[in-house]
Amino acid sequence: MSDKASGKKGALDWYFKSNLLMRILVGLALGAVVGLVVGPKIAWVKPFGDLFVRLLSMIVVPVIFLSLVGGAASISPARLGRVGVKIVIYYLFTTVVAIIIGLIFANIFRPGLGLNLAAGQAAGRELKQPALVDTFLNLVPRNPVKSLADGDVLPIIFFAIVFGIGLSYLAESSNQKIRDGARAMLSFFDTGAEVMYKIVHGVLQYAPFGVFALIAIVFGQQGAKAFGPLGMVTLTVYISLVVHLVLTYGGFLAINKLSFLKFLKGGREAMLTAFVTRSSAGTLPVTMQNTEDNLGAPRSIASFTLPLGATVNMDGTAIYQGVCALFVAFAIGQSLSFSQQVTVVLTALLASVGTAGVPGAGAIMLLMVLESIGMPVKEGTAVAMAYAMILGIDAVLDMGRTSMNITGDMVGTVIVAKSEKELDMSKWK
Repeated sequence: MSDKASGKKGALDWYFKSNLLMRILVGLALGAVVGLVVGPKIAWVKPFGDLFVRLLSMIVVPVIFLSLVGGAASISPARLGRVGVKIVIYYLFTTVVAIIIGLIFANIFRPGLGLNLAAGQAAGRELKQPALVDTFLNLVPRNPVKSLADGDVLPIIFFAIVFGIGLSYLAESSNQKIRDGARAMLSFFDTGAEVMYKIVHGVLQYAPFGVFALIAIVFGQQGAKAFGPLGMVTLTVYISLVVHLVLTYGGFLAINKLSFLKFLKGGREAMLTAFVTRSSAGTLPVTMQNTEDNLGAPRSIASFTLPLGATVNMDGTAIYQGVCALFVAFAIGQSLSFSQQVTVVLTALLASVGTAGVPGAGAIMLLMVLESIGMPVKEGTAVAMAYAMILGIDAVLDMGRTSMNITGDMVGTVIVAKSEKELDMSKWK
């Protein structure tokens, strides 16, 4: 008789069935305390942290390629008419603005400055600073297979999106053989992406131990002064989120003569649900209900724009990428050139197309962004320690960025609905 059938519990049920967020936070807290108490001698835990970093490195390229092909292919050409073009332009524009806002405040507050994690390490080498024109040219791979093998993030993202768009067209072909083949291939990529999300979930089960080891080393070397940068990066992210909410979304609503306060009142339930659940996809039913019943958007538009937004619109996550990329750079004693910050914008924008609307997806995206600017997360490096610090507080940052993601979806939906003269204005009186 199986354990499940007999009602017996596995020896590790207490661990796997407990809240992952709490386990990671406990790992962070214990790592900080043990590091402060033991000091530099805590370095013996380094292999446990290195294993976690290797596991993360293992999943980056497959996640990028499989999820982005599926994400790009999900935008059906048949539906990408006037409404589709409007909402896609809105999503792309607000995402770029969000990243820029994040970078501006990160440059002002400089979170991570003074940590100097790379002192005495080879990881503190000067970062490559390509010319701006090269940053754009490097988007296009000479050999996609080589880019996949080498882990060149930007070319992989570009090729995956182009491939996905091509696949979406073939999936609508009038030739049944081609259409069936394309849909089968799309199913393969969607299934492959789901497999990778399962693997990501498995890797994150080890995260509390990896975070403990990496954070213990940081606090063992840095002492109590490491607390300040963690508070600063959190403050910088949330200030950027509030500014984006008020200026960008408030500005769009004002231009369309819609009340910002009425929008907040109508969408607050979805915003709070996203904040608590940290899942754009999980919040989608509430987002749709609020947008239709409280904000007056017709289902014919909301049923397209909101699910699409949960897949491709990640303004809050984009802000997080910009702030955290600069945090890592400052923490290892480096600064990012203008061209590298442009690369952050491009990478975060392109990667948002396939980012899963599930808790913690932004932390995986951050791996891509760091790789694209010459700061790969590799075991034994200062970059890995800085990344671990971010991962330790990721859940706190994830709540704000997820709420911002679905807020952007709702604003875009009501604006497009108003432009189509289909918005129920009685909801705004």
